[in-house]
Order: sequence, then structure tokens, then C-alpha cells
Amino acid sequence: MKIDIRSAITELKAVRIKLPVQQELPDDDVLSSYEKELGVSLPGEYKIFLKEASDSVFNGKDALRVTATRNHPRELLLNAKEAWGLGVPKNWLPFCEDNGNYYCISSTGEIRYWAHDGVSSESWPSLAVWIKSVWIDGE
Repeated sequence: MKIDIRSAITELKAVRIKLPVQQELPDDDVLSSYEKELGVSLPGEYKIFLKEASDSVFNGKDALRVTATRNHPRELLLNAKEAWGLGVPKNWLPFCEDNGNYYCISSTGEIRYWAHDGVSSESWPSLAVWIKSVWIDGE
């Protein structure tokens, strides 16, 4: 499946739940501070997603949040540290928690699924494909 991040974001925005309160989206300065604190470089398409659609809620899923105040209950730093403590590989960055399981971005940009009872073989070639296949289409 060939889909780019902008197309996936456009489709996600068209179907997502309308939230009663607008959520804060990060800017480049906030993303840079997260990269320093996490000790990783955020992949390009993930940065685009974070700045444009990380406030999306749909199909029972939402992304971990990246905020300047770092006080959201689904805050990325807190959840990533928790996930790594549970055994998620350190070179996988969790971006979506789902009932104790995590969807993660690998160092190569591939999306990997980590199940609380162990690593799964499920993967997607990119965040854009994951957004379309898993988040929107529910596959």
C-alpha cells in the first residue's frame, strides 16, 4: 500500500471525533525539547503528524501527546518511559498506547506493535500506512 503522510492526515482529520476543547499541538521548539529529553531524533513524518493531527481521536485510538506543559495524562515522555520499563525495546518509540499494548516507531521509521505479553511480529512500513490501515480502516 502506497500512502503518504499528508494524505493519511487529511483522511484522519475528516473522520476523527470532534473534541469539545481544542487540544494543544506542538511546534518545532517543543519537538526539539522532546528529542533532547528522549535522546532520539523524531522521524520526519512523525513530526508532521505531531504538528498537524496528534490531537485526533478515532476508532478507539489516540496518539500519545507532546505538549509544552507536559501535563497531559497521555503524555509521550511519561508513557514512553513506562513502556520501556515494561520491556518495549529502547530503540522503539511508543506513540500510541492501546490497552497496555503499544504501537511504536522503530529507528528505521517502521511501525511495530508491542503486546504486553511479548513482542508481536505485526509491523507496517510507515506511519502513514499505519494511520490508514490500523487507525482509520481498523485492520
